[in-house]
Amino acid sequence: MKSALLAAALSALMLAGSPALAQTAPSSLVQSAVADTLRPADEVARDPLRHPAEILAFAQLQPGQRVADIRPGAGYFTRLFARVVGEGGHVYAFVPNKTAERENPRADALVSAYPNVSRVNGDLDAMTFDQPLDLVFMSQEYHDFHIPRFGVDVTRMNADIFKALKPGGLFVVIDHQAAPGAGNTAVETLHRIEGALLRKEVEAAGFVFDGETAAVANPADDHTVNVFDEAIRGKTDQFVYRFKKPG
Repeated sequence: MKSALLAAALSALMLAGSPALAQTAPSSLVQSAVADTLRPADEVARDPLRHPAEILAFAQLQPGQRVADIRPGAGYFTRLFARVVGEGGHVYAFVPNKTAERENPRADALVSAYPNVSRVNGDLDAMTFDQPLDLVFMSQEYHDFHIPRFGVDVTRMNADIFKALKPGGLFVVIDHQAAPGAGNTAVETLHRIEGALLRKEVEAAGFVFDGETAAVANPADDHTVNVFDEAIRGKTDQFVYRFKKPG
């Protein structure tokens, strides 16, 4: 019996120490951010599919940190980040120059609503920030930057993100999973990218893979349908990877 208990304990320790399996429970601060009554109703309605508490816990966000939300859209995650980092922290809503005319007004609305949010414009493969960052976050955007019309050098983009982070800083990426072996061939037709390729590209910039979560995974998705198809929209199989800058 003792040997069995010892084996079980050792197994649990091994799982807890594995970055690919380790999970962090949402803190009361994260739960409070998700429960914020100022969040728009349409964003709250998406919570059952987006699992924001689990994502924020996985991102290991803390009060006082500096975060860059890359191409934040209407600000679903930006709003949450602003609440978690608090008055002592800061959130940069990074809007690419190429889409600034359309997306700047939404970012400016976030700046008006949250004193600790500022808009930053620039090229995706030439990103800079006025302070070293603790976290760079990119949700459902990475695949787009492989589409030729965006004109992004993805290798340089990952290098810029690496440079912008403090030693020990994190890069968290969420995206729609493509079929095994698809690589980046479905980025324009299906708006999906294979997680294995993304991981290889990010690690090539010097990052260390630090774990993943299945919070927004969907095994029922066969990876063959465009993510905007109403049959799968909002319910795609998504991977969530966390990478760390050594140091």
